[in-house]
Amino acid sequence: MRICMYEDKQDLGRHAARIGIDRIRETIARKGHANIILATGASQFEMLETLTAAKGIAWDKVEVFHLDEYVGIPVTHPASFRKYLKERFEQKVPTLRKFHYINADSPELEAEVSRLSALITGRQIDVAFIGIGENGHLAFNDPPADLTTSKPYLVVALDEACRRQQVGEGWFKSMAEVPTHAVSMSIPQILLSGCIVCTVPDARKAAAVEMAARASIGPEHPCASLREHGDCYLMLDYPAALRLLEK
Repeated sequence: MRICMYEDKQDLGRHAARIGIDRIRETIARKGHANIILATGASQFEMLETLTAAKGIAWDKVEVFHLDEYVGIPVTHPASFRKYLKERFEQKVPTLRKFHYINADSPELEAEVSRLSALITGRQIDVAFIGIGENGHLAFNDPPADLTTSKPYLVVALDEACRRQQVGEGWFKSMAEVPTHAVSMSIPQILLSGCIVCTVPDARKAAAVEMAARASIGPEHPCASLREHGDCYLMLDYPAALRLLEK
């Protein structure tokens, strides 16, 4: 795992996007198409701004897989990750080949999970743009996370720390409004990606960053699993890297 530190979240976002941009271009040049994963949340704002403004990406040759979504949230809800990605990504790259969204408000939720799992199974994901939660989660795989599942997507319960983060970031007004479950890509599936670009700004993520870099790899430390990947970039601003710099 390469750990890269930048002065502020704007600089961090630009550099994180550029790593992915280069990989997407190289992949399309080599095999004619690319598959990527996109995350959401406040941590991805600056990265997505640079990614969508990039020149020279043949978006008509790119398919995108959705990382996670709240169960029961309609696409019109302000906190919907589908709404976020439509507005911050898909509408800005109108020639995109395909975006495979998680319809987690489907009345047939298990069928939706099976559909997504079948879509991604056997496909090489070339770049995964992800983040880390304040509790160390990857996607919505809160501790203790299932690190051995063979399922590409699963329904997971959200722990209190995760739900507090969503209120703290302003997506919901209170804990009572935050869903208790989500559909999430599994950690084993994320780790199958050719390249992982993990963008983590802000001092509130410093403990999670330390977990990613130093904690033992196991269910209680989901983000530490990134150290098992051979081509992972942990992209930090200085506030997020604070604990690494102090010790």
